[in-house]
Amino acid sequence: MAAPHPDKNPAPSDDWWRGAAIYQVYPRSFADGDGDGTGDLAGVRARLPYLAELGVDAIWFTPWYLSPLADGGYDVADYRTIDPAFGSLDEAEKLITEARAVGIRTIVDIVPNHVSDQHPWFKAALAAGPGSPERKLFHFRPGRGEHGELPPNDWPSQFAGQTWTRVEDGEWYLHLFTPQQPDLNWSHPAVREEHEDVLRFWFERGVAGVRIDSAALPAKDPDLPDFVEGRDPHPYIDRDELHEIYRSWRRVADAYGGVFVGEVWLPDAERFARYLRPDELHTAFNFNFLACPWDAERLRVAIDDTLAEHAPVGAPATWVLCNHDVTRTVTRYGREDTGFDFATKEFGTPTDLVLGTRRARAAALLTLALPGSVYLYQGEELGLPEADIPRDRIEDPMHFRSGGTDPGRDGCRVPLPWTADAPYAGFGSRTEPWLPQPAGWSAYAADVQAADPGSMLVLYRTAMRLRRAEAGLGDGPLEWLPAPAGVLAFRRAPGLVCVVNLADTPAALPDHAYVLLASGALDAEGRLPADTAVWLRA
Repeated sequence: MAAPHPDKNPAPSDDWWRGAAIYQVYPRSFADGDGDGTGDLAGVRARLPYLAELGVDAIWFTPWYLSPLADGGYDVADYRTIDPAFGSLDEAEKLITEARAVGIRTIVDIVPNHVSDQHPWFKAALAAGPGSPERKLFHFRPGRGEHGELPPNDWPSQFAGQTWTRVEDGEWYLHLFTPQQPDLNWSHPAVREEHEDVLRFWFERGVAGVRIDSAALPAKDPDLPDFVEGRDPHPYIDRDELHEIYRSWRRVADAYGGVFVGEVWLPDAERFARYLRPDELHTAFNFNFLACPWDAERLRVAIDDTLAEHAPVGAPATWVLCNHDVTRTVTRYGREDTGFDFATKEFGTPTDLVLGTRRARAAALLTLALPGSVYLYQGEELGLPEADIPRDRIEDPMHFRSGGTDPGRDGCRVPLPWTADAPYAGFGSRTEPWLPQPAGWSAYAADVQAADPGSMLVLYRTAMRLRRAEAGLGDGPLEWLPAPAGVLAFRRAPGLVCVVNLADTPAALPDHAYVLLASGALDAEGRLPADTAVWLRA
């Protein structure tokens, strides 16, 4: 097993998270330990040496709880039970302990906006009927129209389709996502108490932090008014009531030395920063950077805006290129439109994977050189492209609720390739994976890449090692340097410079002593080719 990190037993006040490299595991697709076609905790435990060698500081697990999987595990039926497909609570506790022994912390996912329709609370609410205390934990309402046949309001869904479902007794319940994910009523004290108890449950089992799904959504206008574009305050996004909820959560986390990262999709920088005040969340995902096209001017604006958003509250930025919801970086950067927007996803978009891979390699060095923490989605270090899933194998509800026009998110969730010459590329041994691996998937296998000095995996391993060794990387200041159009150049510390060429022609490098690391070879004149990045010792 790889050697432990030197900081494996930090003091409770340790601010490791300010410059951490955090690896996102989607358990269903990471590694299959029992060969049944579904990834599991046994598979993760077996791959801890791989993650330690990669150099990550923590693992963020997307939901591993009991779930009917109507929405990839984000429909939670019981937060205190591991889904049997993944293992058991005892195994989760062993995984947390074993990861910690090699210097890797654990971050779990909490979904405060909703639960599964199979959650005991919701089943009790259906059984109890209109006006019952059980229904007050959710948003049940009578319908409109002469016979209550119309939904209580016209709120749009976070997915396509309706946000209200009618039950047998005539009432309707709210679900901003699928009908299998009823929204909780966060004005009810029992909802708050339950979630704080769930936080304590996992902190007491040794987790270091919590990622908060859809963090800007849980609070609702109690009157549930019809949706009016531009209304302030919004009836269900970024309501002021949320801040007291997260202050209360922060008090729980502080008692355990735990940290939060929020999924906060907000265009308003000032309102975004409110979630990062010293008594609320520690960090929040930076989606403006993730969605930004491969364009030097726009990336610089995204970086500057991000740093400016975080500065007033003293919070570190987070940088991420993709995740379990977003088209994989290699594919996105190989398209004519290199940005990301859920509304523009469609089948059959042409992609140049050679170009996309070259840009993704450069983006890796850019991201890892920026100040703050960085999140790496599983398989990104292997340069995996988005997979085309046969339509009869798609499981994502985004596809079905769009009427079949949206390809959904399954293409970035395909099980990982570990061993080129093993069944199912080493993901599992006995059964075809829950999502089919494309032809040629084994060419991306970790064992092949580990032996190739020019591979994406070796690039990431080298960059992560340097990022830990170089005092100027991670959290800290950034200074932009003069650069030609289409080129980004910045200094992270005296003697440490990152240059990224997004122009169409090679760029001369600033004066330097030597190259620390490059995403591709320099040209014969020592210039930086297009779509290439370099770290320099000045």
